[in-house]
Amino acid sequence: MGALLFYILATVMVVATVLAITGRHPVHAIVYLVTSFFALAGIFFLLLAPLVAMFEVIIYAGAVMVLFMFVIMMLDLGHPESGVRPGWRQWFPALVLSAVILVSLLLAAGSPATAPRTGGEGVKEFATLLYGRYGVAIEIISLQLLFAVVGALYLGRRR
Repeated sequence: MGALLFYILATVMVVATVLAITGRHPVHAIVYLVTSFFALAGIFFLLLAPLVAMFEVIIYAGAVMVLFMFVIMMLDLGHPESGVRPGWRQWFPALVLSAVILVSLLLAAGSPATAPRTGGEGVKEFATLLYGRYGVAIEIISLQLLFAVVGALYLGRRR
């Protein structure tokens, strides 16, 4: 069951990332990028790394996306008054991806697997655990942040 959820979330993450990259409207691209972040958080949760999943949601899906929205609003890239109300064709991919993530996370939360317990209470033990056991996850998240910054620079440049 865990492998099936992993592949479903990985597919959602790749599709959402491709839609974020190819999206013409910057706000839609940010919504797809947030969807990608939530799918990656679900993958980390399935890999028994709840701390990294929590970091992914709080830091990237929360703080970084607020920063991107601020940049878009500051540079006036959105123009919501000149746009038309999106139809079902524009909403459908986001709704499908969100529903798949929600169902996958509910199935993962209901599974009997439990997260491993850490033994240390101090900062040194936490850092050793974080960069020792979850070092690859931290590197993946840092690359994702790098791609997000490059995307923000691309959206923010003057044409």
